[in-house]
Amino acid sequence: MATIMVAMSGGVDSSLTAALLHEQGHTVVGVTMHLWEGDDDHLAESLCCSLEMTASARQVCNQLGIPYYVFNYQREFRRAVVDAFVHAYSHGYTPNPCIACNRELKFRALLARASQLGYDYVATGHYVRRRVTDANQYELLRAADRNKDQSYVLYMLGQAELAHLLFPLGEYQKSEVRTMAAARDLESADRPESQDICFVPAGDYRQLLRDAAPASLVPGPIVDQHGREVGQHQGLPLYTIGQRRGLGIYAATPLYVTGLDTARNTLVVGPAEALLRHEFWVEAASSVAATWPESPFTCEVQVRAHGTPAPATVTPHPGGRLHIQLQSPIRAISPGQAAVLYAGERVIGGGTIARPEAP
Repeated sequence: MATIMVAMSGGVDSSLTAALLHEQGHTVVGVTMHLWEGDDDHLAESLCCSLEMTASARQVCNQLGIPYYVFNYQREFRRAVVDAFVHAYSHGYTPNPCIACNRELKFRALLARASQLGYDYVATGHYVRRRVTDANQYELLRAADRNKDQSYVLYMLGQAELAHLLFPLGEYQKSEVRTMAAARDLESADRPESQDICFVPAGDYRQLLRDAAPASLVPGPIVDQHGREVGQHQGLPLYTIGQRRGLGIYAATPLYVTGLDTARNTLVVGPAEALLRHEFWVEAASSVAATWPESPFTCEVQVRAHGTPAPATVTPHPGGRLHIQLQSPIRAISPGQAAVLYAGERVIGGGTIARPEAP
């Protein structure tokens, strides 16, 4: 039997994770990472560590008869997630804060804490599967429930992390998880799932930018594909690739945001077909297997959390860069989002979509 630290948010997934591992006879302790308390009226209390959710996690641990602790990571969350989120938007990117939180806190920091305290594994309620090959290599696979699959936001996990991680829910459907939690009379069995960005009230990130980075919101020109000025924007961080509404311009055909030129503080718009891209670059790439093939390889690439994987040819380059050549174009590829590579159900790795001018 193993000693396991279970990351608990107070929701049904992490609660059942703790229950299943406890029933298997492991030595289990539940922990909650206290990440955020809110910031006046500007930022919301993080939903995954609110007082209500913490109370729920504690109640489940009491029911199971296992220890429960709360670890304070507010400073690290502010630096690695909130500040990074604001900085990325201020420089023309559309970041995914869940990926930053997973990489820097829920796995890197929590795994380090578990190791310091002598635990064998960290377990979470993520919907993803971990497999050990005959060669004793770790693989990361999509969840059995494709509608709940979270492998996209966990692509950064490598061999060192996977050696000490467990994902007990990866083989289950979400409906099964709720049924099993209800059968065990877990307090969180019927708790609804949190949505949107956990630290931004009502998901309104634009108000966060107005409050946290007003100096980045410098008005400037909106130009079409030919460089002709067609309007004025209110600050580039307030716009994302593919956006149509809120541009304040009128044209015979619908116009979409196709580019953010930060060097010239210019917003570029164009017709829907201008959003299609056949190739792009990825930076800060990491491989689950720790190394990339030396020559180009084919796979599927997913550029949104719930997007459809698309066939592509990937060419690794020095410095953690990948060139992605798509078999068919994809619409509205946004710099700052993740591009995750798959071989069937297996995660190969991924990285951050680079700005077009940064090869």
